[in-house]
Amino acid sequence: MLTEASRLRDFPAFAGQTYLNTAAEGIPPLPVIEALNQYGQDALLGFDGRVRHDVQRDAALHETAQALNLGDEDVGICSCVSEAYNLAALALRLSGGDQVIINDLDFPAGTTPWLAESCPAEVRLWQSRQGALRIEDLVPLISPQTRLLTVSLVSFYNGHMVRLSAIAEALRKHSDALLAVDVTQALGRIPLDLDDADLIVSATHKWILAVHGGGLVGVPPHRRDRWTVPAGGWHNQVNAFDSDRFERAVPKPGAASFCVGMPGYPAVYAARAGMQYIRTTGVEAIDAHARPLVRACLDGLKKLPVELLTPDEQDALAGIVAFRHPDAGRITAALRAADIHVMHQAGRMRVAIHGYNTMQDIEKLLDGLGEAM
Repeated sequence: MLTEASRLRDFPAFAGQTYLNTAAEGIPPLPVIEALNQYGQDALLGFDGRVRHDVQRDAALHETAQALNLGDEDVGICSCVSEAYNLAALALRLSGGDQVIINDLDFPAGTTPWLAESCPAEVRLWQSRQGALRIEDLVPLISPQTRLLTVSLVSFYNGHMVRLSAIAEALRKHSDALLAVDVTQALGRIPLDLDDADLIVSATHKWILAVHGGGLVGVPPHRRDRWTVPAGGWHNQVNAFDSDRFERAVPKPGAASFCVGMPGYPAVYAARAGMQYIRTTGVEAIDAHARPLVRACLDGLKKLPVELLTPDEQDALAGIVAFRHPDAGRITAALRAADIHVMHQAGRMRVAIHGYNTMQDIEKLLDGLGEAM
């Protein structure tokens, strides 16, 4: 991933293309494709294949625990981040008078469960300034009635990375609220310090280079009682097949309660392989390799007639750089014609830089942008 030889070996799809859209979809390395093939072979065993499926699930949970710095019993796998947040809403048992804080740099999965008509809590919006979430703007929103603050460690919108320790300090100074953190745009790309998080969620199809169908969940041991989901199911139940199963439903505590049904085993196989690949390569090495590319991209964009959406704050940069241009649709099409892949949405263009990218990718992007503009 970090050398030309390993890049061509593990990512043959990169021959002839410049891929800078990992924030939308990661490109799986060959070990992930091999894991999916292994799932197919194991599935051919029918019911007997479940033994092998469960071995992979346990290995995926272990990889998740290592990545989030938790114990194996403190992590779970559901189907996606949206499911994780909706189940988290059940666990909180919110009522009228409670408050939830969301922000305007977050993905809909982290905001809409609290805006739904079924949620009785008051929602307060933490608004960004110059593309960043400022603690001084957060503090006035916190009250003793605040039950939850939800935030992405790295924003999907512009790549802004928050300081969790400062958020947690402000939150706990003024309330007993919980801090839920989405690490989808960070896991596998930057070193993580999640000691201040009370709930951790992530998708599987982006920077850990796996596939759709998985939602990773982490709950620290001291928060299990507050994040136990009272949902029906069977995989999440202590007594799913016990003699009292028609009298009561008893959910497993903490992260295990988020796994309500049969795991999506293809995603489990892929997530295990993807996280193992990232761990073997080394997140610190990935970040050290990609960080100069992010800086070069940001500096190059400053020379072009664009509106930068990503704050140029060194300690708040991760793997995403975003900008606006009034002719973004045509420019994106011109880049695509040159096999340069970035994301475009409503005038916003987003560049995502991972460990499989090179300085040549950045130079090709900037040259392509300059020519198209």
